[in-house]
Amino acid sequence: MWVLVFFDLPTETKKDRKNYAVFRKRIMSDGFQMFQFSMYIRHCSSRENMNVHIQRVKNILPPKGHIGIMGVTDKQFGMMEIYRGKEEAKASPTVQQLELF
Repeated sequence: MWVLVFFDLPTETKKDRKNYAVFRKRIMSDGFQMFQFSMYIRHCSSRENMNVHIQRVKNILPPKGHIGIMGVTDKQFGMMEIYRGKEEAKASPTVQQLELF
């Protein structure tokens, strides 16, 4: 499973910029990586693990802005086509995460 977080946050005031920076740093500290500007992704080992990380993002939502959170399967994520200009780019390989029981 993959969690995608995409956002458009205001940056007009110093407080807005601070909220933006704090939100971005907190999702990164939870294992999210930048996929594009204002779009971060995280691989999860199961639907339950995905729900945990979605809830963590919901708990740190800033007071203003638009935030989208979406969960997709490995298969759906793998069907994504990525382009750099008109040329197709190679997709990053799926993250292999060690899981201890």
